[in-house]
Amino acid sequence: MFTGIIKSVGKLRQEKNILEIEIIDNLFDMAIGDSIAVDGICLTVKEIFQNKFTVDVSEETLKKTTLGVKSNLNQIVNLEPALRVSDRLGGHIVSGHVDGLGTVENIEKLEKSWLLSIKWKNNNFSKYVVNKGSICVNGISLTISKYEQEGEIFTIAIIPHTWHNTNLNKLNIGDSVNLEADALIKYVEKLLLFNKKGNQDLSSNNISSEWLKENGW
Repeated sequence: MFTGIIKSVGKLRQEKNILEIEIIDNLFDMAIGDSIAVDGICLTVKEIFQNKFTVDVSEETLKKTTLGVKSNLNQIVNLEPALRVSDRLGGHIVSGHVDGLGTVENIEKLEKSWLLSIKWKNNNFSKYVVNKGSICVNGISLTISKYEQEGEIFTIAIIPHTWHNTNLNKLNIGDSVNLEADALIKYVEKLLLFNKKGNQDLSSNNISSEWLKENGW
């Protein structure tokens, strides 16, 4: 479990299905077997060296996330160690399980912040976008400032600290990012679509006032 508060950044290198990550800013404690969120993807530490560590990564992860491309280009990734029970929940609850990819549609520099617009590549997840709700972009807990096309495209405001201390400042229009929707929204959806007989009916997401009455809400 993570919070989306980035602790460090690192540089990726790949050898077959093993990723080597060199920590280039803010070393943190870790042990073999620990969970680390790498650009929002929960991975397990395999080996530890002086300022770097390795993780195993499956073909599925390389295919479904940005790691497959980044690892071949020695790009920068965001790093967050797993949440301790005693830690502050500074962001929001993040599982490290990427829902899908997004494409950077626009980057706008304001006087004291940046506006980043992102489009879901798979529209099935756009329903989880709500105004002022949380979303995880490359492992960073961020707040949605506005959205359009029923959440297919959303905009987030980036403060200077986040911009300068994560890999968001490396993004260009057209780049891909890892996206994880707020877990609480997905749990609420599942409960609402679970009928009295205990059978899931996920065939329709059209929840209306009539539907709620029929199902005892």
